[in-house]
Amino acid sequence: MKAVEIKPDIYWVGAIDWGVRDFHGYITQNGTTYNNYLINDKDITLIDTVKHDFYSVTIENIRSIIDPSRIVNLVINHIEPDHASAIDAIMRLIPNATIYITERGKKGLDRYFDTSQWTFKIVKTGDTLNTGKYNLLFLETPMLHWPDSMVTYVKEAKLLISQDAFGQHIATAARFDDEFVECASLFELEDAVVDYYANILMPFGQLIKGKIADIVKLGLEIDMIAPDHGIIWRKDPNKIIQMYLDMAEGKAGLKVAIVYDTMWHSTEYMTIPLMQGIKDEGVDCKVIKLRATPMSVAIKEFWKSRGCLIGTPTINNVMFPSVSEFLYHLGGLRPKNRIIGAFGSYGWGGGAVKEAYDALKRMGLEVVEPGIQVQYKPSVEDEQKCYEFGREFAKKVKEYHEKLGK
Repeated sequence: MKAVEIKPDIYWVGAIDWGVRDFHGYITQNGTTYNNYLINDKDITLIDTVKHDFYSVTIENIRSIIDPSRIVNLVINHIEPDHASAIDAIMRLIPNATIYITERGKKGLDRYFDTSQWTFKIVKTGDTLNTGKYNLLFLETPMLHWPDSMVTYVKEAKLLISQDAFGQHIATAARFDDEFVECASLFELEDAVVDYYANILMPFGQLIKGKIADIVKLGLEIDMIAPDHGIIWRKDPNKIIQMYLDMAEGKAGLKVAIVYDTMWHSTEYMTIPLMQGIKDEGVDCKVIKLRATPMSVAIKEFWKSRGCLIGTPTINNVMFPSVSEFLYHLGGLRPKNRIIGAFGSYGWGGGAVKEAYDALKRMGLEVVEPGIQVQYKPSVEDEQKCYEFGREFAKKVKEYHEKLGK
């Protein structure tokens, strides 16, 4: 992709990674983009770099607009390697440029690179940079999603360059939300937003609400949001802000995700009457088998659903490994406002369902217990019990959903 002008004299100069499928353990089925932005003003300013593998791509994009050696300012919103690992190569082209970065960002870069010959300007919330006709305002956003993080607001362009916030992992030739919806669908775009939020930003809901409130208090006019991954929001930036506020509040659909794995199909057989009971109670349901589904997809489906049932066979008196891994990963994301239960099968001794409940209680979720267990293959009577358990669980999901009012 060549450079794309997103505002007068402000260009996307990033790279599209069509082939990446594993992003620090998060499965990116649709690839991703590494977005960075060039302000071609009196003082030429580059905002963020890219993953080192794509250094030559961003340099060629910059070169299509100006000679890269003319860059005098480099703003680093976030030091994670997918955004900053090309910085050493870029600084060899612009050794006299000033790097604008948070204090924590500077300390992080010192761990990655020899920064002794670079010039830094440490910034904090409220600091500004004039590039000529544009004024940049810096806002620290620590732990969204690293301690160093900040965003950059270009006042005259009403442009928020939002770092990892409001992004999505999508490799696409479309650069803007309206272009993407025209060639794909609104559902696909919104699903990518939820996927990204659930797997990366779920633990930071309170911080997200606080930072959006800060932006509102500052009275910043925003008619475009340019994140460091995925498409740029120009048609309706308020839509993505509202989506984030809803997700930060723990908003979910009135539905149940059944997340399970199975050894000799007994736990799998249980999912059928469970699903039917949930459905017959008027609640939508989706069934996810862990070894057939990327972990990030299972996390997304959990997050989209108000209720979740965890299914596990017992092996060596404990949970099946893939289920244990899922719950361990989920616990680290610190979910809120979800109601959850467990079920499973066993041979000569149980233990897995109890262990699952112990993990769920540690997360502080609303827990429905006892769960349901069967020995070996479920009988007709067991299937009926599963059906009834599904119906009762769905009733509790509806009550909990109504109680939360969202």
